[in-house]
Amino acid sequence: MDVVTRADEAGLGTTAQGFAIIVEGLRKRYGSLVAVDGISFRVKEREIFGLLGPNGAGKTTTVEILEGLRNADEGQVFVSGIDVRKDPQKVKSVIGVQLQSSAFFDGLNLLELLDMFAALYGRTVDAMGLLKKVDLAEKARSTVSKLSGGQKQRFSIATALVNEPQILFLDEPTTGLDPQARRNLWELADSIRAEGRTIVLTTHYMDEAETLCDRVAIMDHGKILAMEPPDTLIQRLLDKGFHRERMERSANLEDVFLDMTGHGLRES
Repeated sequence: MDVVTRADEAGLGTTAQGFAIIVEGLRKRYGSLVAVDGISFRVKEREIFGLLGPNGAGKTTTVEILEGLRNADEGQVFVSGIDVRKDPQKVKSVIGVQLQSSAFFDGLNLLELLDMFAALYGRTVDAMGLLKKVDLAEKARSTVSKLSGGQKQRFSIATALVNEPQILFLDEPTTGLDPQARRNLWELADSIRAEGRTIVLTTHYMDEAETLCDRVAIMDHGKILAMEPPDTLIQRLLDKGFHRERMERSANLEDVFLDMTGHGLRES
């Protein structure tokens, strides 16, 4: 059953076609705190969708509900046509979630870890092929503890791809990375989307969201304040008369750094 049929059954109508995620009236409370306050949004198939906001805005709670890790109090949530509130376990078969490096058992090398994760889904996987995809083939026999920060992030994405997910969730994927590793992660995200997958990205880096995301939703105090392509939001601010004291230049210090040191990854 596809997303259109399931959404029709839930009364959402045929407008569901072409959307990987549908959220209607989502609400989550923790005692007197309303973490998510009746938000609605849709993520298109094959887009990179950014969820932005300060700490405590409700981003993490929203994503955990989409992943089937946390129960909503109210609202409807469909992920790849699956009603998450009714069948949260089934959602896990169609999504990939980037794990933190601390989640990996250091007694196994990268190939063995990928085989282990695939087995959890009842699958076999081309482990070396996945490592090549994320530029880690040369580290196939290494353990996670021997990887650099950028390598750990790329490996966490590889583990999220073992079940060939339709939707990939990336949580702050470039935090703490140097400029080369950051740009490499951006290219990897673009290549994953080019394969036909949808990506939901949370990040505190606005330049990252502006570069990668087709659309972003800005959250605060549990509500969505705006949801548009980055360029649209920027132009709307300019149309209101916003003007920086300092003129923006066509290059920044990161561009200088990459021009002088190269775009290639520097990994031991």
